[in-house]
Amino acid sequence: MRVLKNKYVFTAVLLAAILFVGAGLTALYLHRQDPADASEQLTVVTSFYPMYIATENVIGDCDDVTLENLSEPQTGCLHDYQLTSEDMKLLSTADVFIINGGGIESFLSEVAEQYPDLVVINACEDLTLLEDNAHAWMSMEKYMVQVQTICDGLAEADTARRGIYAQNAENYLEEIQSLRDEYSDLTGSLDGQPVVLFHEAYEYLADDLGLEVAGLMDLDEERQVSAGEVADILSTIEERQVSVIFAEELYGKDMGDTVEQETDVQVIYLDTLTRGDYDADSYLDGMRANLEQIREAFEE
Repeated sequence: MRVLKNKYVFTAVLLAAILFVGAGLTALYLHRQDPADASEQLTVVTSFYPMYIATENVIGDCDDVTLENLSEPQTGCLHDYQLTSEDMKLLSTADVFIINGGGIESFLSEVAEQYPDLVVINACEDLTLLEDNAHAWMSMEKYMVQVQTICDGLAEADTARRGIYAQNAENYLEEIQSLRDEYSDLTGSLDGQPVVLFHEAYEYLADDLGLEVAGLMDLDEERQVSAGEVADILSTIEERQVSVIFAEELYGKDMGDTVEQETDVQVIYLDTLTRGDYDADSYLDGMRANLEQIREAFEE
């Protein structure tokens, strides 16, 4: 009898142990299968610098979220950018890919073909863009919409951290709005004044400030300026009594020097905010420097 009783006890203990281990393994399996679980690693890749800075502020110090940038911070705008093997390798590790949209990422179809299950967040999705111009981040108002779109997209892809993303985005949006308020007087004082631009990105900045774009010459590394174009710009400056030109120093310095030699116009070199370090405040610092230059130029 004692032997039989011991067998029953042993069997019961063994069954209990099996059930306990089975329950633990089941829970572990379910835990790993839940993509929204807070302990799951999330890899986010951005297409280029402005999107990285916006996303960096939304993610903040989130645990287990890795943020990478596809192109180097000195690449600038992605016009005609060609994906490298290293880029494709990075994208293969990504859960979410955040782009500016509006046609800047001309390689997007290639990414979609290679990684059809990759979650893509288009920061321009809820914006009305200026015609054939996707440099929306140069408008603080539109940049705020981009930040919110990034936040909403991340919250949908990673529901466990939804609250963290929302709070971080709210804090960042408050900082951007504070900068807008700091220079709100410029909009009234500059409203309707003519300006010439040597980079299309500044159309958004001019629009924010109420400036009238009297002339645009979009200069880049491949742009060959003809004598006729120079004559047209000089004529526009004289006829419209333009006093300030917005240019990017990297590609607009030669043309800026030429114009300053021929006219009394002042050329100021502004930041397109497509290059820099990865500091979270770099957008705010760069935009403040732009606005300060504009204020000083028109005061003169």
